[in-house]
Amino acid sequence: MNNRNIFVACDTSKLNQIKQIIKNTKTNKLNIIPKFGLQFFYSKHGRKFLENFKSEFFLDVKINDIYQTALSTMDSLSDLKNLRYITVHTSGGLQMLKAVTKKAKAINKKIKVLGVTILTSLDNKSVKEIGYTKTVEQLVLKQASLIKKSGAAGCICSAKEAKIIRKKFKNFYIVTPGIRLPGDDKNDQARVMTPKKAFENKVSAIVIGRSLVSGNIKKNVKRLIDHLSQ
Repeated sequence: MNNRNIFVACDTSKLNQIKQIIKNTKTNKLNIIPKFGLQFFYSKHGRKFLENFKSEFFLDVKINDIYQTALSTMDSLSDLKNLRYITVHTSGGLQMLKAVTKKAKAINKKIKVLGVTILTSLDNKSVKEIGYTKTVEQLVLKQASLIKKSGAAGCICSAKEAKIIRKKFKNFYIVTPGIRLPGDDKNDQARVMTPKKAFENKVSAIVIGRSLVSGNIKKNVKRLIDHLSQ
């Protein structure tokens, strides 16, 4: 099982909680990598903590701006030596995606740039309210094509779209958030799936937050191991 990447969402601004999540999710049975989002990165201690972080990590900052600002953003992150994954909103356009991907390779060839498609908190009704005329599935496929064209490593999408993306792009690095262990609440997610089902849909990695970090983390990790072993 440890050939599957599992990103644990470290969604808190409290440094002591971050340290507990990292400590308690360590296991030799799964490859669990911390994912830090805007909440921690923008916090008082977040930036400094990541600057000195000794293991690989995922920085989920969803870059979305004009391409020159996106390039400058990547320059400002170049001191984060163990940064291995970073997210960019596909809605920023092809030029921005290309610029960030090129800059990432120049900074560190180990960094994977991942294009964020339609957020897993949105459904067909939500995207219609925004003004899109296509379904979520149609939009995600269109965005995946744009990400592929940019040269980025892969995409962030729900596990429900992962199967059709994998069919079209065999070598894509596909990461799926909105993952819940069986019986857990959906919370603010609209398009969710269990870890086992997500990997059956040929994803490269999953992002799991509340199902791991709510309550007893070590017990939740064991639940995840048992679930994936079934």
